[in-house]
Amino acid sequence: MSVDPSKVIQKVKLEFLRPGPPHNQLLSPLTPYIALCGEDGPVTVQMPFEHRHLLMRLRRLRYESDKDPAKDEQRQAEVRDMGEAIGRMLGQIPALLSELGNASVGAGKLVHLRLSLSAFELGLIPFELAIGTDGFPGSGSPLFLQSRTPISITREIRRGHPLPIEWNRPPRILFAFAEPDGLYVPAQAHLQALRSAIEPWVKIRSPGMTKERVEDVKKILTVLPNATLKQIREACAETEYTHVHILAHGAPLESSGDRHYGVALCSDLDPSKADIIDGERLAIALTARDSSGNTKFCPTLVTLATCDSGNIESVLTPGGSIAHELHAAGIPWVIASQFPLWMRASAIAAEVLYRRLLSGDDPRWVLYELRQRLRTDASSTHDWASIVAYATVPSDFESQVAIFRDKQIRRRLEVKYDRIDELVGANADIALPLESAFTVNSIEREKEITALCKSIRSELKTWCKEPEAAYSPKIKAERLGMSAASEKRIGIAFSLLAHNQATDSEQTQKWMRASQQAYETSREFYREALEVEPHNHWVMTQYLSISAIPALADKPMFETLPKNYGQWWTAARQITEWKLNKATAANRAWALGTLAELTLLGVAYDVQNFDPIQAKKDIVRFCNEIRALLGPDEFPLFSTQRQFRRYIKYWEREEWKDLALTALKTLGDPSPQGTRINE
Repeated sequence: MSVDPSKVIQKVKLEFLRPGPPHNQLLSPLTPYIALCGEDGPVTVQMPFEHRHLLMRLRRLRYESDKDPAKDEQRQAEVRDMGEAIGRMLGQIPALLSELGNASVGAGKLVHLRLSLSAFELGLIPFELAIGTDGFPGSGSPLFLQSRTPISITREIRRGHPLPIEWNRPPRILFAFAEPDGLYVPAQAHLQALRSAIEPWVKIRSPGMTKERVEDVKKILTVLPNATLKQIREACAETEYTHVHILAHGAPLESSGDRHYGVALCSDLDPSKADIIDGERLAIALTARDSSGNTKFCPTLVTLATCDSGNIESVLTPGGSIAHELHAAGIPWVIASQFPLWMRASAIAAEVLYRRLLSGDDPRWVLYELRQRLRTDASSTHDWASIVAYATVPSDFESQVAIFRDKQIRRRLEVKYDRIDELVGANADIALPLESAFTVNSIEREKEITALCKSIRSELKTWCKEPEAAYSPKIKAERLGMSAASEKRIGIAFSLLAHNQATDSEQTQKWMRASQQAYETSREFYREALEVEPHNHWVMTQYLSISAIPALADKPMFETLPKNYGQWWTAARQITEWKLNKATAANRAWALGTLAELTLLGVAYDVQNFDPIQAKKDIVRFCNEIRALLGPDEFPLFSTQRQFRRYIKYWEREEWKDLALTALKTLGDPSPQGTRINE
């Protein structure tokens, strides 16, 4: 998917190097580090901290239990002083000043500062506190809070090969929390944040269907209360989770005479007792492997609502913070806290992160906005600087995010369509009175359907006006086509409502008018999409299809279709055949489905040359190849079945009924005679 250039995030990579192993070296102003940034040559810089002094200063950033953070002037002064020292050090790198200065020219664009650190001792430095010095955007303000040139900072581990990432997988979340040794965590607040975040993608149920709704939620969100490491490992081995959210207390961990921070989960032997888990053990549990040793499932993103989960503490032995270890183990994105984190701030972070990420927003923008939200809503703390993110960003990341966002919008709309279908009886057996499928009274049903239609139309209107659509004719045509398909489904829904009425009432006429208007709007959207991208064979086919349905073409008008649009039909068929010859395996099924539908529409648009026997043979050939290409549950097959079913159940014409039945039978529709109208 192409990306609007105005939304492309400018990436600036800053890498610090020194000789020797990553561990067992202390910070010192005397140690020279090589800084690499942009196309400029290397620059030697010194860090402004002695190791012992830095550890003491970091301890001052830990909130004291007996002191109001709003009145802790020493901590506030330390935040400012450390930020200024880090800002001055970054100001020693001319290439960084140049890169950020050039980025500030593009108003509204985000800059992604990728901080590559191989030396463990540099992981101790809270770069997120940096105050912009002269030459930086927003000089004198926190560099990653200022709004003149939004900057989002992430950390990464230097690797020989890029870490693979598949951002656009269907979301599945694991939420694990632990309260051993009588500790308390705000599990309910985090669960509510996650529950609200997934709500747009949970099937809408009628009142009283609580049990079914809980099962729907479980398809997206799994909760492990008082979680043990074994439970997390087993869950990740059985199910492909894309996101893992862990809520627990951080705790110091002694290993090999050295001190690190771990996460306090429940013990397998005694769940009331704590088991302090280091990053290495947690990484093994989260990245399930098969019998050959290959990673079976690996989450795309892990969030650690755990104090000190981004804190390295000691650099004497190999192994960094929990977040560092998870990222090193192959988890592309890890968001953690490098200081103690207030419980309220952790709940805000969970709410912002998951609501925005599941909506398809770029995680770098989400991190920037999360810092601003924490700065405003937890103003007496420095929790905005506590958030630390380890991230892998491949060259096609913007495209992956755009595809994921597109799919999430479609999934969200499908939930609303499914509810409309249920309310109008489209998911009920034909053999039963459709009224028996309704679980709400007619007035409430009408209100809900009207609200859902309004919501769908509003969302699609906003989607069509986004900058990506203005930039790319292909994207604009696709979104207009989606709007047309939406109106088509709304037209079907209102016509079903009208037919379900026992009498020819004023309400029936109202619904019939609404159906007619939706069909007309659908045709206009297809026409507009075709004008944007005239060679789009799918849009042209759908325009021809909707123009021939009984609701828009009575018998006299149907007879004029060959004269008015016969050449369009010929062009659509020729373009589709060209596309088929060059189609990839993924797109071939769609092109075959279009050819099968165009063959059916030949009865309307190619009357003089139409041969019903040959048309049947062609439809069988196209549909057989679709079945050979696809599994029984794949969406292109379902979508093609659904479209042909419409010709039988909603747009019934004697001219094409036999052809549509042939297509459905060949496609393996379990009910080609229409005993179900599941659309």
